[in-house]
Amino acid sequence: MMQLYSGTTCPFSQRCRFVLYEKGMDFQVIDVDMYNKPEDIAVMNPYNRLPVLVERDLILYESNIINEYIDERFPHPQLMPADPVMRARARLFLFNFEIELFSQIEPLESGKEKQVERSRAHVTDRLTELVPIFSKQKFMLGDEFSMLDVAIAPMLWRLDHYGIRLGKSAAPLMKYAERIFSRPAFIEALTPSEKVMRK
Repeated sequence: MMQLYSGTTCPFSQRCRFVLYEKGMDFQVIDVDMYNKPEDIAVMNPYNRLPVLVERDLILYESNIINEYIDERFPHPQLMPADPVMRARARLFLFNFEIELFSQIEPLESGKEKQVERSRAHVTDRLTELVPIFSKQKFMLGDEFSMLDVAIAPMLWRLDHYGIRLGKSAAPLMKYAERIFSRPAFIEALTPSEKVMRK
């Protein structure tokens, strides 16, 4: 059985739990306190970060790598596009999310006021650029839910927590976010600590 070492408030771990629940397969989630990690995390992942996936003698880290492995290992429902060109575009999107959005999580959580303000402004601008996509389609890649929706969901879930306020013009993006949040797999994948982030 797959084991996912998952941070209770870690957005990257949330992505992997989301995919596991979407696939509806047998797995075990091992909750890890982000501020008091057991020593074996550093043994499994030289960067001492979560999530970490263990299956027999395979150990994987980095959420996008873990999720692509799960998607290939359990192809139903398929979350990465089957077409090579679309799959390459999806990977480029995922890379951009890491650079433009998820790189801001550390400064947002640092508590240093200037850094937090800069990161809030950056994330606000990047998300605002995505709004036109959702005035035309349901999900990132059209009408089909995909890995891109999984990847961005933890950031959208944490907007209030990070003090990020999007204007009225972002209504299509917020409606899209609510579509993601209402998926049964998303709800199942939430930890008690993550539920509190939206209260």
